[in-house]
Amino acid sequence: MFFLQMNWKKLIATGFGTGCLPVAPGSCGTLLGIPLYLGLHPLHPAFYILGLVLLGASGVYLSGEAERHIGRKDPGEIVIDEIAAFPLTMFLIPLNTGTLVLGFLLNRLMDIAKPWPCRPIQALPGGWGIMLDDLMAAVYSCALLHLALRFWPVLAGL
Repeated sequence: MFFLQMNWKKLIATGFGTGCLPVAPGSCGTLLGIPLYLGLHPLHPAFYILGLVLLGASGVYLSGEAERHIGRKDPGEIVIDEIAAFPLTMFLIPLNTGTLVLGFLLNRLMDIAKPWPCRPIQALPGGWGIMLDDLMAAVYSCALLHLALRFWPVLAGL
């Protein structure tokens, strides 16, 4: 019944309803980013980046539309930002269980902590603010994950 009340833009922006879960909707959204990462991972980095740009642009549009439909600024139900941020966190990271788990944890940590300039970016209007703060947090997560792999290369082989 819930899905019948949503238009397709809101449906995608809420991660097919996962953003409406009462507990940890952002984490559930991040989990939905894993299949996107798995689809992008085998691609040449140029195509991976193109995929990230398309995800980001689609996210800006869809989250802005969903925000207007919901009627609140940056509502928690919108998780397309978390979905799109995870593949950015994992850019050029080897695929294994250890890196997926560490990438997930770093992504959530940076999204929650919102280091500068994430919080000011969040104030941008509409879908721009919804998406860009999470994508900036994903840049931090990606950098931290690359550093972790540099200093603990065993993580690449887990």
